[in-house]
Amino acid sequence: MKRREFIAGLGAAAASSLSWTLIAGAQRSATPIVGFLNAGSAEIYTLAVAAFRRALAEGGFVEGRNVRVEYRWADGQYDRLPALAAQLVDLGAAVIAAGGGPAVLAAKAASATVPVVFSAAADPVQSGLVASLARPGGNVTGVTNLNVEVGPKRLELLREAVPSATSFAVLMNPSNPNRDSVRAREMQAAAHSLGVALQAIEASTEHQVEAAFAKLQQLQAGGLLIDPDPFFNTRSKFIAALTLRHRVPAIYQYPEFVAAGGLMSYGGSITENYRLVGSYTSRILKGDKPADLPVQQSAKVELLLNLKSARALGLGVPQSLRVLANEVIE
Repeated sequence: MKRREFIAGLGAAAASSLSWTLIAGAQRSATPIVGFLNAGSAEIYTLAVAAFRRALAEGGFVEGRNVRVEYRWADGQYDRLPALAAQLVDLGAAVIAAGGGPAVLAAKAASATVPVVFSAAADPVQSGLVASLARPGGNVTGVTNLNVEVGPKRLELLREAVPSATSFAVLMNPSNPNRDSVRAREMQAAAHSLGVALQAIEASTEHQVEAAFAKLQQLQAGGLLIDPDPFFNTRSKFIAALTLRHRVPAIYQYPEFVAAGGLMSYGGSITENYRLVGSYTSRILKGDKPADLPVQQSAKVELLLNLKSARALGLGVPQSLRVLANEVIE
């Protein structure tokens, strides 16, 4: 082969390679990828995912048509989150919607440029996610709910359901990076104002959760508060079954706990939270910058009661609680 022909051949091959690269890039950009990273499990977040998809569609992005959503679930195993977040970055996610404090921290650590829209209960300023609520700065914004703020209210509601109790316990996960001493002090202050004792017990595995329930009898706790945590979220049925087996009145943040047999739930609406996350995600896909989107707070809270479980626990739920409830399971 002559030198001129050889060089021409190389040029043609390079041009062909470049054209395929451009085509591939155009195809990737034509269908943006949204990463959905969650510290919990798909089973618990069915309604939340549905709300997220609806909000995306309302913003003009229909999954499977003009947007691709890649789901990654940690199932309460926080050590998996950094690798899952890295996968989404490597896939070329245009936005990462992260749910649960540990997932949000993992997404933020995975990239300083990929936009992150979070759903979190902890204070995003205090946890270092954003510079301020009004002007987040950087590549992170999102939605907070009232699940942390209403912790003292949960204790008040549980006390109303079990008026004879003088001592309660709160189940906490020591491996959650969003645990903070301020929240613990607020809970103790609420207990003091109600004239009851509040003792913390810790668990980060199912075996430890079972051991914690056995310890409740030693503590003579009249009821149990379950601290908001993705690990506990993924085990709502397991924990609800333990409350019935050990005859422990308990309250948690999500309705799934009540549906599984738990006595009460009180907390921010998860579907409303993820509707707002989906809305922000669609806006970023259209070109808005996270730094310019103020952190929103979902103010909707819901109280659910399971009267069937109350009867099994030998409790007579007062009418005042029934009137407050958004939903009552008979």
